[in-house]
Amino acid sequence: MNLDEKVPLMVFDDKCYVCIQFAKFVNYISKGRLRMIGHYSELGGVIRDNFLDDDALEMFWLIDKSTAFGGRAALIPLISTIFNLRGSNENQVSIQESCDIGCKDSLAVFFRSASLITHSRKISLKNI
Repeated sequence: MNLDEKVPLMVFDDKCYVCIQFAKFVNYISKGRLRMIGHYSELGGVIRDNFLDDDALEMFWLIDKSTAFGGRAALIPLISTIFNLRGSNENQVSIQESCDIGCKDSLAVFFRSASLITHSRKISLKNI
């Protein structure tokens, strides 16, 4: 699979309330110019299987032409990408909330937010 025409893109957990809210925020500040892919979508599964590692579901990912940044390692590249995006908002998507009430309680929000700080990965895509 070739990602060149699809990057930069953000892969997020589309079954987690906190992750969905974060993706909506990123989509808003990027004015819909950043491609958003859910972990549990068909394309998200292909990306996980071909480019990411086993703990891919534990964090969000920002993927560019040469690197996949996960979790904490993705924050600075995400901000940089948002400010450097050019073009139209052809990638704008409607991000659907698909979680049950269990993922909206304060404990779940705390643990998922804490995972952003504790998880960090960087995968080179040059050899893939």
